[in-house]
Amino acid sequence: MKKIEDEIQTFKKLMQLFARQFGSNCEVVLHDLTRDYESTIVDIVNGHVSGRKVGDSGTNLGLEVLRGTKIDGDRFNYISNTQDGKILRSSSVYFYNDAGKVIGALCVNQDITESLRLEKYIYEQNGGYSLIPNSPTQENDQVEEFITSNVAELLDCMLGQAQKHVGVPPQSMTREHKLAFLKYLDEKGAFLISKSSERTCKFLNISKFTFYNYLDTVRKNSEMAK
Repeated sequence: MKKIEDEIQTFKKLMQLFARQFGSNCEVVLHDLTRDYESTIVDIVNGHVSGRKVGDSGTNLGLEVLRGTKIDGDRFNYISNTQDGKILRSSSVYFYNDAGKVIGALCVNQDITESLRLEKYIYEQNGGYSLIPNSPTQENDQVEEFITSNVAELLDCMLGQAQKHVGVPPQSMTREHKLAFLKYLDEKGAFLISKSSERTCKFLNISKFTFYNYLDTVRKNSEMAK
């Protein structure tokens, strides 16, 4: 497969299969990752689940694959959250062209918000007794996906996570803190987003010259560590 659009009809059939099998609370999304990242969604079924539509952006997980941080980006049965508070059980698989370059992704997001509420209600009605073992069912409970409709919101989420990672507010960050901040964002693929450097400069209150100087330092250190 050279391009997602080459097999678009096949993908559409697969998407309908998932959506009809699992119902209206199952969102199925097709991303073309050769497009500008602010408009990777080329088809979507049951978009009301996340509030997204054709022409909206990808998530942070796709950026990691494009950046090369994740060699195998396929993930199954992980939990993600929408901006309006829905809890989704998600899986994502990536597609590559003959040259091994990632070109797209198919994602399935099942809204389990109400079923979790029902589970909690039944658990409470049973006095806390359950036959289900208290063991996690997620294949990868470390996955954190930000589902937004545009890259501006996505970048805001990533900036917030970078600050959380560093553990210091921007006004109190030292040079080392800012280097760690930029390293986190770079590895997550944040700088693949158009105009992300300007937003990051404003967030950290640094000049563009300082930004690129720090980013160059981060990337050189990463290369030396390999």
